[in-house]
Amino acid sequence: MQSRRARPPDGGYGWVVVMSAFFIMGLTTAVLKNFGIFFLDIQNHYGVPTSTTSWVTSTTIAVFHLGAPLASVLTLQFSQRVVIIFGGLLAASGMLLTFLDLSLPWLYLTLGVLQGMGISFSWIPATSMVSHYFVRWRPIAYAIASSGECVFAIMFSPLFQWLMEMYSWQGALLIIGGLQLNLCVCGALMRPLETVQSPLQETKGDLEGDAALLPQKRKVIFQCSLLRKPELCLYILYGIFAAAGFFIPPLFLVPFASSLGMDQYWPASILSVLALADLAGRLICGWVANMRLLRNLQLLTMVVTLLGVVLLLLPISHNYWVILVFTSLYGFLFGCLIAIHITSIVDIVTLEGFDSALGLFMLFRSIGGFIAPPVAGWLVDETNDYSAAFYLSGLCLILSAVFVVLVDWLVQRRKAAEDEGHQVINHEDWEAGKVKSYFSPLEGNTDSEFIPISATDRV
Repeated sequence: MQSRRARPPDGGYGWVVVMSAFFIMGLTTAVLKNFGIFFLDIQNHYGVPTSTTSWVTSTTIAVFHLGAPLASVLTLQFSQRVVIIFGGLLAASGMLLTFLDLSLPWLYLTLGVLQGMGISFSWIPATSMVSHYFVRWRPIAYAIASSGECVFAIMFSPLFQWLMEMYSWQGALLIIGGLQLNLCVCGALMRPLETVQSPLQETKGDLEGDAALLPQKRKVIFQCSLLRKPELCLYILYGIFAAAGFFIPPLFLVPFASSLGMDQYWPASILSVLALADLAGRLICGWVANMRLLRNLQLLTMVVTLLGVVLLLLPISHNYWVILVFTSLYGFLFGCLIAIHITSIVDIVTLEGFDSALGLFMLFRSIGGFIAPPVAGWLVDETNDYSAAFYLSGLCLILSAVFVVLVDWLVQRRKAAEDEGHQVINHEDWEAGKVKSYFSPLEGNTDSEFIPISATDRV
């Protein structure tokens, strides 16, 4: 008998895990997505250029991604539950310490490093847990979990605006830090998969489903060797350019709308509409992906390309309602992208390497998330026009789609080679079985010689 991790239940307590991940996404990435509301107040408070203020959000995004490998390692060594609780304490501490308002570099440490690390230590294990609890329903389960980011973003946009007016931006961040303490509660609900006793010789049915059946006693390590896979390397390049593209718009949408002379609540409403469209995109795309009408990578290529085109068109008109339409399209396509681009990693490295591959993907994706906002801010300062930021974003996303096409081609070629190899092996096994049917071991011969069986004996 041997201890093994239980098969993914594809339901049951897995839906509790999904709802816990739903709240984790809302209390981490939804907060990050609404940082743009505080952008102008922080800039005016310290009297610094746009590019300098952008480093606050840029640092948060970078640390969020840079902490991903460490979060994956800790998840493999301990459990998702422990890492999420620790991440919740880090995220809340980052927000609470911001209230001291010592200097702008202090924000780089609190909102940047502590908040970013807390988001990473909460988001990575939550994503991992959902993927391990589901196989058949994985796309829709992850879509529901990630939609927490959208639902909370819809509520947070007007809430943060109101808190900022009532208690200033420092007081608002203090209250948000208190809300993020609930990440510890969500982490406590993340129950690891139970272990079961199974024979050493597994039946074929026991081995089907997924690589989630890992020996419990085997020491699980972080698989840096996955970087030898060209598919993963190209997918990482996609992640770098995609991150450069989709982290820019949420940061500059509110300042762009404000520059058109709109009332302060109108720009905040844009983020709510963006989050609502994002929610629809995640759920619809998750449902479509679950139907297996297209390969995940095919669907991702279409979504990323369209997203880039929409961002190139968004700043053309300075009419509020036209901007709202393009923002809605951007939100819907962004939701589609988020619903499938993480689960697509499983198609590249299988579930056994998912935790390590996710950490590596997020690590290198930080390059795009770290560099893009300051570069976009610099372009805005140089051109005195927020449109430049959206043009940069759209071009980066269209370029990232090229890498997804290459990844899909390599994955399909690999699968075709594997299928051909299986056919050859099955043919050889059949031929061997056919030959053995004409021979039997010579009784008492220790050299295992074979003699032909007569036709009568065969009958």
